[in-house]
Amino acid sequence: MPDYPFRRPGNATGGSERLQGVATSYVLESTATERMTPAEDFDEFVRATGTRLLRTAVLLCGDPHLAEDLTQTTYAKVFVNWRKVTRADNPVAYTRAMLVRTYLSHRRRRSASEIPIDTPPETAQGPDDATLRLDLLSALALLSPADRTVLVLRYWEDLSVAQTADLLGIKETTCRARASRALARLRTHIPDLEA
Repeated sequence: MPDYPFRRPGNATGGSERLQGVATSYVLESTATERMTPAEDFDEFVRATGTRLLRTAVLLCGDPHLAEDLTQTTYAKVFVNWRKVTRADNPVAYTRAMLVRTYLSHRRRRSASEIPIDTPPETAQGPDDATLRLDLLSALALLSPADRTVLVLRYWEDLSVAQTADLLGIKETTCRARASRALARLRTHIPDLEA
């Protein structure tokens, strides 16, 4: 299977790097030596970015099953618009923006969602790190979708205030205020959360 080449914007050397789960500011680099069909190109893109996008979706919605649905819906939208996505400056960021919009759209249409009747059995508890992770996911679920989205984009995806504000279509001051208030609410549920 051929490597799927990615490069950092502004990289004058033309060297390619393989994207391994960390999808930050990478863009597609076309290769003249090997031409892939759009479907093969898309498949490789999904393999390279799928894990990271799924983790982001889990943090956004707090439900692994819904996160899989959101990720699948996002990739369906990406496939339909694949030419447009590949022409974007940063296809990974474009796809992440589609995921965020899909999540927020889903939250607005909550009355049409499925509601499970039974809850799955509790899983065995591991080290304290896993407990903190579960506490964090539970506390994130208590926040509003807008607050949760700001926190996930700012602190999980490590986007700047300007990038987060632009992605959500809000002012930078609103983004900072929302992140600050959301962190304060999160700390009420997890007091020993690091500052």
